[in-house]
Order: sequence, then C-alpha cells, then structure tokens
Amino acid sequence: MTGRPLTALLLALAAMTAPALAQDHDPDATIRIGSLYEPQNLDNTKGAGQGITEAFNGNVYQGLFRLSDSGAVEPVLAESHEVSEDGLTHTFTLKDGVSFHSGDPLTAADVKYSIERVMAEESQSSRRSSLAPIADIRTPEENIVEIALNARSISLPYNLSYVWIVNDAAGDITDSEDGTGPYRLAGWRRGSSLALDRWDEYWGEAPDNGAVEFRYFTDATALSNAMLTNAVDIITSVQSPDLLAQFTGTPDFTVTEGQSTTKVLMAYNTRKPPFDDAKVRSAIAQGIDDEKLLGAIWGDYGTLIGSFVPPTDPWFVDLRDVNAYDPENAKKLLEEAGHGGGFAFTLDTPNYDPHPIVAEFIKSELAGIGVTVNINVITANEWYTKIYQAHDFQATLQEHVNHRDIVFYGNPDFYWGYDNPEVIDLIDNAEKSATTDERDEKLKQANRIIAEDAASDWLYLAPQIVVSRADVSGYPVNGLNSQFFVSNIKKAK
Repeated sequence: MTGRPLTALLLALAAMTAPALAQDHDPDATIRIGSLYEPQNLDNTKGAGQGITEAFNGNVYQGLFRLSDSGAVEPVLAESHEVSEDGLTHTFTLKDGVSFHSGDPLTAADVKYSIERVMAEESQSSRRSSLAPIADIRTPEENIVEIALNARSISLPYNLSYVWIVNDAAGDITDSEDGTGPYRLAGWRRGSSLALDRWDEYWGEAPDNGAVEFRYFTDATALSNAMLTNAVDIITSVQSPDLLAQFTGTPDFTVTEGQSTTKVLMAYNTRKPPFDDAKVRSAIAQGIDDEKLLGAIWGDYGTLIGSFVPPTDPWFVDLRDVNAYDPENAKKLLEEAGHGGGFAFTLDTPNYDPHPIVAEFIKSELAGIGVTVNINVITANEWYTKIYQAHDFQATLQEHVNHRDIVFYGNPDFYWGYDNPEVIDLIDNAEKSATTDERDEKLKQANRIIAEDAASDWLYLAPQIVVSRADVSGYPVNGLNSQFFVSNIKKAK
C-alpha cells in the first residue's frame, strides 16, 4: 500500500519533540517561522483561518485548558476544575497573578465574556456548536467561574481549549490583541509577516527566545527556497516530498515527522443535486484511486484513510474498505442514480498546494467513469466567503486540520450541509455520556454511518513534517489543530 500503514502511524511517537541542542542557546534570538497560512484577521471568531491558530494559540492567547502537542488536555489559566455529581455544573478556579498584555488582571468576568463571544450568534468559530450545552455562566467571585449545562458535556475541558481568554475591555481584536500569553503582537505586515515579541511581564515561565516572526508564502516552493537561503529557521509543515528531498541527508537541516490530523478531502454540498444522493457520492469515491493519488503527491509519506476520523482520535475505526476504489461499480451506481450518461460538476479548488494538483488528478480519474470535472481555482479568502459562509458550491477541496472534529457531521448548518438524523443523535448523545468508553462507542457508530453514506470523499491523511535549521530545537512536531507553540524554541548562539 502506498503511504504509511495505519498500524505504523498508531505506533508513532506522539510526544516527539525536536532534537535538543548541545550548544548554549541565545535567549534573545528571533525565531523566523515560514508558513503558507497567513491569518485573514486576528480574531479566531471572525473567520481568520488556521493561520491565526498557528500564530496566536498558546503564544499570544491562552485558554482555561490547552491541547498539548502530544494530544493531552492540560490546565493553563484554570487552577482547579470541579464537576457536580450530576455532571451539569463545572466550577473553575482561576490562577492567581495573571494579567493581560494591557496590564488588566484576569478575572472571571473575562472568562465569561470570552466563552460568550465564541457562542454568540455572529461568531464564525467552527467550534461554536460544541459549546451549545452551556446554559449559563456565573461569576460568584472574581476568580471563580461556574458553567451550568443543560446536558452533560463530557468534552467540556477539551472544547474550552478552543476558547481564547480575551480581556473583556479589548473591543475589536481583528487587527489587535490583548491576551495573557508569553508573547505580544509586535507588528503585522499583511501579505508578508506577523511579528511577536516576548512579553517580559508574563505570569508563567519565560520563553527561550526573544521574538518570533511568522513569514508567509503563497506556495510551497517559495517557502522551501526561503529555508535554503537562510530566510527562515523553521517550516511548520512541508507540503511536498519533492521539496523535502532538499533537506534530507545533510547536517544543515533537521527533518521531523509527527502525527497528523490533516484530512485532505473533497466535500460535497449535500443540500443540492446531484450530491444529495448517497449513490452519487459513493460512485465518486469509488471512481478515485486514493492510493495512486497519495503516491503521486507524497510518495512513501502520508496515510490512506476511510473516513474523517484519523487514527489519533479515540473513536477511530479502519474504514478503508468502505467505498474503496472500484470504477466499474462506480459506473453501476451512477446508472442506478439516473446518471448513466455521466454528469458534470464544478470543483472549487484553493489556489495553494496541494489542492491544484489534487484537483487535476480527480478530474482525470473521474473522466474514466463518465464524470466531467470543471476546476474553479479560488483564493483562501474566496473559499471562506463562497464556500464556508455562502454555501455557494457543488464540491470543493479542503484540508481539515482539527483534532476530534467528527462533530462537524452532526451539524446540518456546517458548510457541507450533511444532515443525517441518526448521526446527529449519536453525536449529541455521545457528548452526554457519563464515561469516555460510552462516548467512544457512539462516535464509532456515527463514524461508520458517515463513511457508508460517503458524506465526503476522504482522500488521504497528509503527513506532518517539520523542517528546521540544525541550530534550532524545541519546536512542536505534531501540529494538532494547526497550533504551533513557540516559547520553547531555542536557537544556538
């Protein structure tokens, strides 16, 4: 099988970190990070994209909890967490001595404000629906937050790791910030870079560097060239094995492969024909040779998957045999669905790697079963407004990077519009479970139904490969949820 087998991925080192440096490090060094994901704005409730998570999450803003690079949920601004016997009241005590970059102290009112801004009707946070069980947020004391639920929410600490705690006096933060993290925003040159400076008043352990600059590139080749010419110190995620070859076998660079949650998929607008028909969706999935595609894009890297759930999620089930490559059966399914003569559809394709190459491959494959693909290349901004907001599409390519995101298939209002009452019920009841085993079993059932329904076509799980200069260490390698914690990154003197 092309790509890494699932068993190998499951045995990967979840807690892997970049190699430690033998030399002393420069505590005032500026770490230059190369990325393809520039934020659209600086507010993660305003459709800023994965770039703002990469730059700000855990660096500028913090939550009551955080998802560590190894996948564990850890307390940050929460000193303690207690749950009532019926599971409907969660009480959080905040850490003492925490202040925002503006100098204001952290209070329970800030936490309440921050959670409510994510839950607000106008919020564009993809995790807004995960907080729906919250019925009320109370602040009985300056350092106490009580969250009352209308139903059990076994994943509440995990879901709160997505909530940045923002100063309730901060106002509009689309181009500014007021967080509690170890770095402050130093400057943002749109289309070029975003700079963070170490905040010397930080309540926690001081960072191992003096500043970080995220430098943005529109294609993977330009990003790789920046590394080769010493314009960046780290590439957060290499997008091509052809480019990776430049960094292997040389002492100048370190190449580290972590665990990925980046699902490359073709999503259908299931609200509209022909993709409201599961037979059509299954035919499309069976008409594309995912193994050949993965080999063409990544060679021996990456993993084939049969659903939206990667092996690192607790409710993973190996479903690669569901709607597996079978072009002859795909033609039969199209005939049964009334499309024996084939049909045409438009595939909206982001203009950054690897999407354009994937789109051309899909077009070639589906021509073999009589389906014509018209490729429409769009920018990241256009994707957000046209696809995510307006739902104005037939099919689209996208990378979904989030950890534990099967919940999106339980939300009919999500951009792809998948609406299966049985799946909605399973996902809803899973969150109300009293134990993690009960939750995991329900989500495994939901995962299988979603796969058999061919709700999307999950093409492959991209590898997570970080490249750095040899004198840099301490960076995260798994990139869960696109976050990239920078405070432990060291650069040799």
